[in-house]
Amino acid sequence: MNNLSFHITDITANSIRANASEIGLFIEQREGRITIRITDNGSGMDAGTIARVTNPFYTTRTTRKVGLGIPFLIQNAEQTGGTVSITSEPGKGTEVTASFHSDHIDCPPWGDLPGTVAMLVTGNPDINVRFEYQAGETIFSVSTNEIKEILDGIPLSHPKVMLLVKEMIKENIRP
Repeated sequence: MNNLSFHITDITANSIRANASEIGLFIEQREGRITIRITDNGSGMDAGTIARVTNPFYTTRTTRKVGLGIPFLIQNAEQTGGTVSITSEPGKGTEVTASFHSDHIDCPPWGDLPGTVAMLVTGNPDINVRFEYQAGETIFSVSTNEIKEILDGIPLSHPKVMLLVKEMIKENIRP
């Protein structure tokens, strides 16, 4: 995973597979530090599973025998002097928080953050995705439910909606 947007895609895909109806993506940039927090109300994990998800040879998927997303996230965060924490409870959901030192040479670039968030929102119309971004004086937040209200019946799956959401996010954040 060579950028932060790929990590966001991977972790939110885990939330979708956990049957979450709410996903929160919270990003804060300040004083040489990036914090990415992803929350969901999905099926959650017990303490034993949380301990195993950091092992690249553990996965709940049946399509392959390795699960590299969280181990790569941990590796990329720790290479910058950052950390990753995972909290979860069965039936209540999961929270993954990753922090990176953004001024470290090994900090991955953002990639296409607006496109990633737009795809998450428009590609999962039955999930309320809440996106919040804060960097200095810039504070921006939006949710799937707010976008649906604005669209007044136009489906999120409409191709122009994804472009609209991407542009709206792009204009309001500066990763």
